[in-house]
Amino acid sequence: MPQDPRTKKLAALVVGYSLKVKPKENVVIAGSTEASDFMIALYKEILWRGAYPIPIINLPGLNPFFYQNAQKHQLEKYPDHFDYIVKQAQKYIGINTYFNTRELSGCDSKKIALRRKIIQPISNYIVNQKDKIRRCTVGYPCVALAQEAEMSLEDYENFVFEACLQDWQRNTQNINKLLSLFKKGRSVELLGENVDLKFKIRGKQAVADRGEENMPGGEIFMAPQKYTAEGYIKFDYPAIEAGNEVLGIYLEFKQGRVVKSTAEKNEEFLKQMLSADKNASYLGEFGIGCNPSINRFTKNLLFDEKINGTIHLALGMAYEENGGG
Repeated sequence: MPQDPRTKKLAALVVGYSLKVKPKENVVIAGSTEASDFMIALYKEILWRGAYPIPIINLPGLNPFFYQNAQKHQLEKYPDHFDYIVKQAQKYIGINTYFNTRELSGCDSKKIALRRKIIQPISNYIVNQKDKIRRCTVGYPCVALAQEAEMSLEDYENFVFEACLQDWQRNTQNINKLLSLFKKGRSVELLGENVDLKFKIRGKQAVADRGEENMPGGEIFMAPQKYTAEGYIKFDYPAIEAGNEVLGIYLEFKQGRVVKSTAEKNEEFLKQMLSADKNASYLGEFGIGCNPSINRFTKNLLFDEKINGTIHLALGMAYEENGGG
C-alpha cells in the first residue's frame, strides 16, 4: 500500500523543525505498530541527517496483559533498560497512536497508578531535562483514534495532517502576541458558566508550544502557584486516561488542593488518580488552546488541549520551566 505523502512531510517537519536533529545524535523513536509507516519515515529522515535512529516498538495487547497478570515485584520494578536508553539519547520522539483506546479500562486503577509512580522519573527526565534531551510528542492518524473522534479514517487523517502541517512561522507570531500578555500577569481569574476559579501564576515563566515539543503545537501554558487555587470548575469535555472516560468532572479547590471531586461517569477512577501521590490533587498546568486548525473535540488530549479559544487545567506534575515541580 503506497505511503501517504503527508506522512513523509510530517516526518521531515518533526525531525527538521521540531527537534532540529543533528549528525551523530541518538534519537529514540517510540511508537506502536499502528504508526509503522510513520516510524519508517522518521527513521529515514533521521538517518539522512547523519544521526542514529533508535526505534522502540510497543506491541498491541501487552499493556492490559501486564496489568492483569503482573505480580507486585513486577509492578514495582524500575525499567533500568529504558532509563539507560533515554539517558543516552539527545532527542526523543513519542508517537501518539492506539490499537485500542479502551484496552486498560478493565484493569485495576490502583495498579496503573502504582506503575506510573514507578516510571515517573523517566517521564520527568524527558520533559524537564531540556539541557540533556529534547522531546516531541507527535499525533498520527489511526483507526482507534478516528473511532474515538467519531470520524471516518479519511476525515480523521485530514484533520490530523491539517493540524500539523501548517505554517508554524506565521502561527508563532500569533501565539507570541498572546504569550506576551500572560508574561506580564501575576494572577488568573476564570469566570463563566460552571467556573469561578482564581489562582496566581509566575507570568514570566509562561511558555508557548509552537510545534516544537508537541506536534501539533498551538498552546500557551503556565503553572499555577501550588497553594493559590480557590474556587470551582466543572469541565465541558471528558478526561480520557488509561482507557477510562471520566465525564462531567467537578473540582473544588481550597489553598490549591482539590477538596471535593465528583464525576458523572467513572468517579472512583477520578478519585484514585487524585490520590496517586501527594501532588496529584494540585494544579500543575493552566493552558490556552490556539491552533487555528483545531476546532472540535476528538477525545485525544494532544489535540483537544490545542482547540482554538479553549482553556484547560491539568493536575499533578508541572513543568520546571513554568516554575512548577
